[in-house]
Amino acid sequence: MNIVQMLALIIIGYVLKLVLKDEKPFNYLRILVNDFLLALFIFGNVASKDLAYLLSIKTVFMYVFIIVGLSLSLSYLYGRLFLKSDELWAGALMVLSIYPNTAALGFPIASLFLDDITPAILYSTTNSMIVLPIVTFIAAHYSSGGASVKKSFLKALKFPPTMANLLALGLVIAGVRVPDVILEPIKTIGWWSIPLLLIYFGSRITFSRFEVRKLLEVGTFRIVVPFLFVFLTLHFASKDIFYSVLVEASMPPAIAANAILAQYKLKAEEAISVTFVLTLTAIGLFMVLRALGV
Repeated sequence: MNIVQMLALIIIGYVLKLVLKDEKPFNYLRILVNDFLLALFIFGNVASKDLAYLLSIKTVFMYVFIIVGLSLSLSYLYGRLFLKSDELWAGALMVLSIYPNTAALGFPIASLFLDDITPAILYSTTNSMIVLPIVTFIAAHYSSGGASVKKSFLKALKFPPTMANLLALGLVIAGVRVPDVILEPIKTIGWWSIPLLLIYFGSRITFSRFEVRKLLEVGTFRIVVPFLFVFLTLHFASKDIFYSVLVEASMPPAIAANAILAQYKLKAEEAISVTFVLTLTAIGLFMVLRALGV
């Protein structure tokens, strides 16, 4: 899926919201995507890997952990210092800061710089393995008003994509190979979560709760900090590694991150308006870099 197709699906979702003027179809769409299709998509992609794959990605794998840790720690500290009066947004900020749109947006943008985007795919799949359980736990914890770690953990486990991710990761670590005859249909069906998530995302766009401050907060921890860190520390790496990590690490929040916030009723409307603006900003940024030959 290229950038034009992605934007078209977002527009379709927005137009459908204006035409239908009914939230029920979109609530059903959210349930279909979150509880079924996204779980299949994640399981199919993670379970198709093996332990050798996990051990072979080296620099890419290392930078996934660094970027997640950097964005998570800085957004957490910022929330503790400046967002004490808005705990719900503090939780949403952490989710948005560590869950980038590495696939639907990252792959097309990486292809602007590279013929072979395999390292970008490795970054994306590794990132998904790591952040999905984390963001689900954060959303569950903050939506419960700071419930105990145990209760938040159990609530997060009830989210089907999290269960699918952990199950698939367990199979990979255990060396259990799911036959392709099973995996391929799962991946094919699960792929539909991507266009449907984009349509759902478009249906949620509203600027009634848009705040420039929140745009700057998310933009700082999700795009600016990772971009500068990768640019300064990985600039002398090979072209395929550098651009793959730079693009993937600097993507705006994932559509799935917004879906998770909606699932837990955690500042979803504010998050979606911010994500939409940051998505357009990221597209513009990397198109300019491509034109400049950076």
